[in-house]
Amino acid sequence: MQRYRGLESPPKPDWEALLANIRRAGTPRRVHHLELFHDAEIAQAIADRFGLMDGVGRDDPDYERKRLIAVNRFCGFDYVPARLLGLDLPLFTAKVEDTAGLKRDGGRSFQDEHRGPIMTWEDFEKFPWPDPGAPEATQELEWFSRNLPDDMCILARGTAHFAEYLAWLMGYETLCYALYDQRDLVRAIAERLRELYRGVLARMLEFDRVKAVFASDDMGFKTGPLLAPPDMREVVLAGHREQAAMAHAAGRPYLLHSCGKLTSIMDDLVDDVKIDAKHSFEDTIEDVRDVKHTYGRRIALLGGIDIDFLCRSDEPAIRRRVRETLDICLPGGGYCLGTGNSVTNYIPLDNYLAMVDEGRLYAG
Repeated sequence: MQRYRGLESPPKPDWEALLANIRRAGTPRRVHHLELFHDAEIAQAIADRFGLMDGVGRDDPDYERKRLIAVNRFCGFDYVPARLLGLDLPLFTAKVEDTAGLKRDGGRSFQDEHRGPIMTWEDFEKFPWPDPGAPEATQELEWFSRNLPDDMCILARGTAHFAEYLAWLMGYETLCYALYDQRDLVRAIAERLRELYRGVLARMLEFDRVKAVFASDDMGFKTGPLLAPPDMREVVLAGHREQAAMAHAAGRPYLLHSCGKLTSIMDDLVDDVKIDAKHSFEDTIEDVRDVKHTYGRRIALLGGIDIDFLCRSDEPAIRRRVRETLDICLPGGGYCLGTGNSVTNYIPLDNYLAMVDEGRLYAG
């Protein structure tokens, strides 16, 4: 373990300090780590390498939840993500073999861009929308509320997929045509999604240990948003504005993960939606070190160690990038260290651990 000196002594979580950092209340005493998620394969690899689940059998019905707590604590997180259960919508996907180093046995899924389960009004009327009020929906939140250590909090996940589900339910190609040919149908789906996530977030905010909302909604691609800015404002950002208002009324910050180049709607997200933090940064779109001097002066920035960079770089380069990023982004608060997107199973494990370790060693 000499190679990873910082990992030998994981810091004690402090969710209150995490929230103060997100609210940009001053330079934090230590680096806080935050990710959208770890792929299950890499989480298990971390647990296996460091013996984090020794004494817990794989047949334990709560094994994955216990592993989530153990891995997040080990990696310097002050929280676990949790969501309502039973809300997955039936979609059209295709699976291919996973070629990652930590291979996923069930293959890797890709969304059908040409079609979806709601392409007509008849499809809309027959679609089986889930019920966020189902009694069993809160089982995960209840378990973490009982079993999570006091120094950690819950980040509410699984809400506000407005742009994603519009594209997935119709198929992105169909959605683009429908904005002109069936705009009333697009509006109806968008309103139904707002109704769904209104109920989802209301239930999650009932739990005191939920201290922030971490919404996830990929709104763009490499060169721009999925839809023209006026359309984004009408059928996507309106939902986020409502979700952020609900979170703020309950005293919780609203964090947003969204991939893509969102320059044309960034002022809307900051000034109208009123997000408190932005997650997902890709070097080919915008480097988080540059963003610290633009809209990073108004909201917190989360992650930003580019995924492609992590996959291709050697350890010295990764450690240098982490130090440079912290030098720029940490002063004044409003920055959490993490990957540019998520801890995918194709990132070499030692590369990810080098990033975490360097953050642990950082002394400003």
